[in-house]
Amino acid sequence: MARVTVEDCLRQVNNRFALVHLATQRVRELRRGVKPQIKSKNKEVVVSLREVAASLVRFDTAPTIVRPAMPAPGAEGPDLKQALIDPDED
Repeated sequence: MARVTVEDCLRQVNNRFALVHLATQRVRELRRGVKPQIKSKNKEVVVSLREVAASLVRFDTAPTIVRPAMPAPGAEGPDLKQALIDPDED
């Protein structure tokens, strides 16, 4: 494979977000010292994409795409809630 393309990888992963997530996860593993599954002199990003395109890496579980919303710091106080409900009241 001379060049790896997004289209090559999307044949193995169902959407672009999942592809980015998987490739990022694999790059982190490679940088921690995990041995690559293909021989390549490229950087970790290209190696991870090549592994995805060759179906050598997959998610163990489906990625969590939606995270629960976190309240802003200090937004839980009763004063702020009351100010939002009755902004004219002092």
